[in-house]
Amino acid sequence: MEQRFVYMDYNATTPLRPEVKAEMIEDLDVFANASSMHEAGRRARSRVEKSRASVARLIGAKDPERVIFTSGGSESNNTVFATMFHLARKGPRRGIVTTKIEHPCVLNAAKWLEDEGFPVTFLDVDEYGMVRLDQLRAVVGPDTLLVSIMMANNEIGSVQDMLAASAIAREAGAYFHSDATQAVGKIPVDVEALGIDYMTMSCHKLYGPKGVGALYVRTGAPLEPLIRGGHQEHGFRAGTYNNIGILGFGAAADLAWAELGDYGTRVASLRERLRDGILSSVPKAKVNGHPTSVLPNTLNVSFPGAEGEAILLSLDLEGIRVSTGSACASGSLEPSHVLLATGVGPELAHGSIRFSLGRDSTVDDVDYVVSKIGPIIARLRAMSTVSY
Repeated sequence: MEQRFVYMDYNATTPLRPEVKAEMIEDLDVFANASSMHEAGRRARSRVEKSRASVARLIGAKDPERVIFTSGGSESNNTVFATMFHLARKGPRRGIVTTKIEHPCVLNAAKWLEDEGFPVTFLDVDEYGMVRLDQLRAVVGPDTLLVSIMMANNEIGSVQDMLAASAIAREAGAYFHSDATQAVGKIPVDVEALGIDYMTMSCHKLYGPKGVGALYVRTGAPLEPLIRGGHQEHGFRAGTYNNIGILGFGAAADLAWAELGDYGTRVASLRERLRDGILSSVPKAKVNGHPTSVLPNTLNVSFPGAEGEAILLSLDLEGIRVSTGSACASGSLEPSHVLLATGVGPELAHGSIRFSLGRDSTVDDVDYVVSKIGPIIARLRAMSTVSY
């Protein structure tokens, strides 16, 4: 019998939607440089600007010019932190506040500033991965330059209270940045209503191509280019326009905007079915992350008495693709920094799996995973010397 394949690693990346692919193929013939002034260049540029408007609509930005295209989330995040480096040289504020559960590109950018002499505070989170707002309020003050808090966690799916966090930063006169890479396209995002100054996005998380992302910059918020050169993106991001990638981003954003409500409802029901099935078939399994303020597609589960990599490889042999945490940490022997921050011990963190569903996931996929996970965990526990 032909083996079944189930993809449950959508937080790592998503497949290119056929509609997006078709738009990108069509754009291969519109090859002109979008910075050229002739007719072909103007035609290419108009497609870039159409995509910019689509991305802006998806995130609730009234002015599309506030969206700057980049190569992805890491570049966007690093652009914000590099901007803070330059701002600190001109003003009295130098304090950086972020959290212990950020994506590595934010954590490492913050650590870079710390190495450069910036005072950096890494906020604690509670057992559900939620930022302690009382601690945020206590540490933010007149010296704080930037508060950076991810909107939704890539490993456990917990969704932060952006409105409350941004208000605390604003009251102190600090800029507020959010890495929304995992949130955009999965939950409603209104960047202006949330009071966000800088927000990061990445196209390959919403069924578009890799190698293209965006940074939202609120009107009046300062920005220093990370890549210097030509006049592209109003001088904030030099380099020839990635026409095909940007067009793919626009097409993916249009689809996500049109389907957001249906996506959230359908995928959340699948997540609940998967969660309930795992908890009923695997004794002592523990769900990580917030029970309700969570991405509709993300389920992180710890399996005491079993090792995460062994679980992943066993599932892979059954045709099931999952992750032990962030795809960017693949190959690392260290336990998840996110789970450790929530109070999960190293041993249990090592036995955790992230299931992330998507628009192509089905009830049959969920039931197949549930049918396989119980026997796999039982077999691995039988071989383990760890008590649970």
